[in-house]
Amino acid sequence: MNRRPIFDYIRALLGRGLTQTEVDQLDRLLDDFAGADTTESGYPPARTIGPDGIALIKQFEGFGRLRPDGLVASYPDPGTGGEPWTIGWGSTGPGVGPDTVWTRAQADARFERDLETYAAEVANAIGDSPTTQNQFDALVSFHYNTGAIGRATLTRRHREGDYAAAAAQFGRWIRAGGQILEGLVRRRRAEANLYRKA
Repeated sequence: MNRRPIFDYIRALLGRGLTQTEVDQLDRLLDDFAGADTTESGYPPARTIGPDGIALIKQFEGFGRLRPDGLVASYPDPGTGGEPWTIGWGSTGPGVGPDTVWTRAQADARFERDLETYAAEVANAIGDSPTTQNQFDALVSFHYNTGAIGRATLTRRHREGDYAAAAAQFGRWIRAGGQILEGLVRRRRAEANLYRKA
């Protein structure tokens, strides 16, 4: 397919030329769209997190507090020493407190539901911005940990197509409870690396 008319149309809409990074991103988006399964509406199905994103989240969340009896106990936030209480693969929110105990199956099922929720929130926040699977996975990991996809400058830079500036924004989210946490420094670095990966 001749893509030049598409790029010319986008240049006209923007009122400027495209950077090489933008051209590369658009090429990948068109490749993804051409190879994607489509719904009855003709649009690709909803974005979902891929294996690399899931592995990244699991690497940094770990599977906390597996008891000798096989049940999973909640644990306090490392930044605050209390709220928000977390269980399993980093699940927080209503129903998770200091005395929460789940089975491994409950923790795994909650993780799957959480991934769907966070992926949908990221997809909503970035809209139709050209986004690779690696970028999407990095953004879901970021949001899973921070809950900040809707307000982060990172998101705005991504939507603007300034991917270098977006990648640099990951490193700003390294504090919890008012202090820099080395685990967050490592996680943001890994997310930024995944985001930059072609």
